[in-house]
Amino acid sequence: MTIACLQVQWRRAFFLSAAVVLAACSSSSTTNHGGQAGNGSGGVAATNSGGSNGRISASGTSAGGSSASAGGTTAIPGGTTASPASSTASSGGTSNSAGNSGSGGTPASGGIAGTGGGASSGALGGSGGRGDAGVTDAPGARPDVAMGGSGGSGGAVATGGSVGRGGALGGGGIIGSGGTGGPADANTGIDGSSALPGWVLTWSDEFDGPDGSAVDPTKWVHDVGGSGWGNQELEYYTDGTKNAVVMGDNLVITATTAGASSYNCSYPSSGPCQYTSARLLTQNRFSQQYGRIEARIQIPEGQGLWPAFWMLGADINTSGWPTCGEIDIMENIGKEPSTNNGSLHMPAAGTSNDDDLTGTYTLPGNAKLGDDFHTYAIEWSAAAIKFYVDDNLYETQTPSTATGRTWKFDHPFFMLLNVAVGGQWPGAPDSTTTFPQTMKVDWVRVYEPADGG
Repeated sequence: MTIACLQVQWRRAFFLSAAVVLAACSSSSTTNHGGQAGNGSGGVAATNSGGSNGRISASGTSAGGSSASAGGTTAIPGGTTASPASSTASSGGTSNSAGNSGSGGTPASGGIAGTGGGASSGALGGSGGRGDAGVTDAPGARPDVAMGGSGGSGGAVATGGSVGRGGALGGGGIIGSGGTGGPADANTGIDGSSALPGWVLTWSDEFDGPDGSAVDPTKWVHDVGGSGWGNQELEYYTDGTKNAVVMGDNLVITATTAGASSYNCSYPSSGPCQYTSARLLTQNRFSQQYGRIEARIQIPEGQGLWPAFWMLGADINTSGWPTCGEIDIMENIGKEPSTNNGSLHMPAAGTSNDDDLTGTYTLPGNAKLGDDFHTYAIEWSAAAIKFYVDDNLYETQTPSTATGRTWKFDHPFFMLLNVAVGGQWPGAPDSTTTFPQTMKVDWVRVYEPADGG
């Protein structure tokens, strides 16, 4: 994306479905992506191009905070039931694949096996370990939230006990103590230090505040205004909770026409705005050099919509754009609903002109990105920046692929989330576009290598 103003994650290698793209085409175009590769089973896509537009953000204030996920907790009612015959007897408590067994369970005649913890011999399966697929179906449970438990030790396997939902107590039994949960999915752990094998969590926002609340001001600031943001965008970015609010354990950014005319915008011509939206950034709150940066997002759909999860060099106020560097982790335009663009923006060698590198990932079967949540990530080191969608590696860029460009990815970057409307690359909304449109962000997480590399 081209900009003329200042504004502003050892691969988790459980399952790596598709690998690949070294995108190294160069171009000096500054208005739109070219050469985006097509689709195909496995969604591996193509190479580079010139010209995804760049963006810049305004500065924020104050220092950032970090957070880590909490340790094992008690069971949540409502887990999927399991047949008593499937409970595995074990002296000392059998741990399920999602949690380690705890100690100290009191034997219970007719104990009920709880979902999320292995049934222990003669004792009740307890809650507190990482939930399995059954637990994640419990009312109010989220797939990435730790739940589950450890079985108590001792006693003989109870027979005839009914299966309990969520680890209900059997007669005379008590919950075993000390269970340690394992991850229920590849992106979540009980605590920050073990959230991903080989990585240490350094910063996150789970957006788990009360419904209707604003984002955490110690982590995020807002860009505000309707200047076009260097791309002739049509929206006015607001502050507060009108267009960015915590709801249902998600950050919800809404692009809408409602109330837009009370603001002034520069495009398509100076006057009342047609749309409002929000743009959030961690500038002056948090930045990091190298690591894994990821977010789980459900994007909006429609011609003219332009959602993004991206990063800018923390030195933007002194170096300017594109010299500060830009990393686009998730960038989509509404007319290409199945395709994510992963890009690097940097200067052409010896100039201050943007010369980007871009790779694309298209969902298998041309499924739409907006139909579900997807995890968008980069793993960034001094040697390379690797781009992923749902653990599928689709692009790798290195200093050597940046031929004819000046590599600018060796210093801290901050993060941004926004939904733009209109602009030179996506074009304006048309009669097929409906409003309001929302982008839902389940979480944003940042890691550094556990080995310090």
